[in-house]
Amino acid sequence: MLQTGDVVEEIKIGGLPAIRSPFKGGKSGVQKLLHSAYKRNDTSIEVRVRRCGGEAVGLQACIVPHGSSGRRQYVLRSIHDPNYAVGFVDRLESECIALQGSRSSRVVCALSTARLQDGYVSYNWEKKMEFLPVANSSCFLSMLILPKALDAVASRYNSLEDTLARANSWLFCSQHSGVPIEFMSVQTEALLTKISGETASATVNTGSLSDLSNLANASLYGFEDYHGVDIGVVKAVRLWYTAAAGEVAVDIKLQEGDTKLGFSISRTEEGFIYISSVDETDIEAASTRSGLGDLFRQAKSDSKLLVISRVSNEKVLPWMVSSAGAIRCFDTISLSQKLSLHRHAMKPIRIHVLMWEHLSGNSPTPSLSRPLPPSTADSPEIGRDGDSVGDLSFRFNELISSNRWL
Repeated sequence: MLQTGDVVEEIKIGGLPAIRSPFKGGKSGVQKLLHSAYKRNDTSIEVRVRRCGGEAVGLQACIVPHGSSGRRQYVLRSIHDPNYAVGFVDRLESECIALQGSRSSRVVCALSTARLQDGYVSYNWEKKMEFLPVANSSCFLSMLILPKALDAVASRYNSLEDTLARANSWLFCSQHSGVPIEFMSVQTEALLTKISGETASATVNTGSLSDLSNLANASLYGFEDYHGVDIGVVKAVRLWYTAAAGEVAVDIKLQEGDTKLGFSISRTEEGFIYISSVDETDIEAASTRSGLGDLFRQAKSDSKLLVISRVSNEKVLPWMVSSAGAIRCFDTISLSQKLSLHRHAMKPIRIHVLMWEHLSGNSPTPSLSRPLPPSTADSPEIGRDGDSVGDLSFRFNELISSNRWL
């Protein structure tokens, strides 16, 4: 683009020969040329200019009238940017050099003071949330591990390194048992608690710079608020993980005459609920119609667990480890009762399962879903025992002892 102070060297209008400087009559003579060209509808023009320092610059434009009152003047409008227009003035070359110099200084000054602007723009969250694989629910999975308490009153905790090691152990053991998850990230998370006594004196008073290095691996440190209350900060660890190949929904549609769902559920020591067996003798069972049987067989062959991640879009994954070391997770009995009530009410069930590989286009599974590992040797057959709901079709196989429940 041309700049203020550029010296015009050549003008070429349409197919006419180029006119070089000096231009007869100066600005007035150039305006006559532009007026004549505009009257004969020959508005295409090329201008070549010389910039301070000898740089040559060109502009392809069209001739347009400017101003309606008095004597009509003409300007050049760029064919590449209709918002850019230039005009001609009479100036000495020394004045052009001065103009270019002052402009350069203004540009440098403007550049040094230029600041990027930010602000808020509206966002249609309701519409965008529809793009989620599971409506109004995130696919981010995490486990919060509290530091292990060293006494009954939880006044002292193991180090941060110990908490990180326990998080690592939980992830490794989950994967080793066949749960199809992968590590994403890990971070510390500050949790506030009230402290007193020796705990307060040992942590609140560590305020010097030399003490900061000692806090790097500490799971508990404290401070005193404006009211003189001693506040403790417990450093927990949040482990972020994801399904190896995402989550897939399985729809279990019920029919009149269904007396059982046709599968049982169990729970791993790490708190994951999975489908431990499927009734393969009843081809009319709801589990068979939904494709769980195919997924279960594929899971067994791949030595993976068919882990249930959601029931009716609600997450049923473990989410916390207490300072006593217990894992907070969902009860298989209450989950079995909920699923059985679906059957009694003839309401379809949607469950999501964790995937360890992407389904191929020719996958035999009628409903998108993922498989799981071989059932335990002591797992009872399906549908033979009842429970408080009646003829419930689930067995409650717990891989952790009952005294570990929270």
